[in-house]
Amino acid sequence: MIIKYLTLSLSILFLVACDDKPGVSADGQAAASNAKALLAQGDIKEGKALFAACQTCHGAKGEGNKALNAPSLVNQSPWYLKRQLLAFKSGARGTHPDDVYGQQMAAIASTIADEAAIESLVSYIDRLPDVTPAATVKGNAKKGEDYYTMVCGSCHGPNAEGNELLDSPALAGVDDWYLQRQFELFRDRARGADDKYGRQMVMMAPALPTESDLKNVVSYIQSLAE
Repeated sequence: MIIKYLTLSLSILFLVACDDKPGVSADGQAAASNAKALLAQGDIKEGKALFAACQTCHGAKGEGNKALNAPSLVNQSPWYLKRQLLAFKSGARGTHPDDVYGQQMAAIASTIADEAAIESLVSYIDRLPDVTPAATVKGNAKKGEDYYTMVCGSCHGPNAEGNELLDSPALAGVDDWYLQRQFELFRDRARGADDKYGRQMVMMAPALPTESDLKNVVSYIQSLAE
């Protein structure tokens, strides 16, 4: 499978490299377009097949399932999903004994063949429709807005839309209960110790010193998705 994709990719690169040259025929350009379409189709088909192992917990549409402690996978940036799957697979995330659910994901991620397969999976998830999560955390969104603006917005964006240049994922649209749990893991150093991006959050965790502060911020982030 990998060899097939590699061969096809090389063919695409060769054809694309010739696109701007005057001697390329219309047939050659059409062949390049067809090759790109086949590659994209192959990726999605593989991603859909891989997603079968995910939907048991995360739902057929990636909508998540709180009862199974499985967050929504939609509404999240593809680059971040890829990075987290690679982190789980490499052991940079999900190895701390206090992160029980992270350990479960690490075990699942270890069964994904390689980075190419992860990219196929993420490409499929990215095509699933967004779903607005239900509010489950009770907090004061107004107070949370003030905290968010001062503490979180500079990296995660004014509307919690995320910023890849700052390695900051989207927060709006992510399950509020999951955001709360992940922040608690960062605060307790059960997540982030072996992850250079996670360590940034570990350092930021003291900025929300109480559970009330955390719930207020999470409630505000939840309001941005509604």
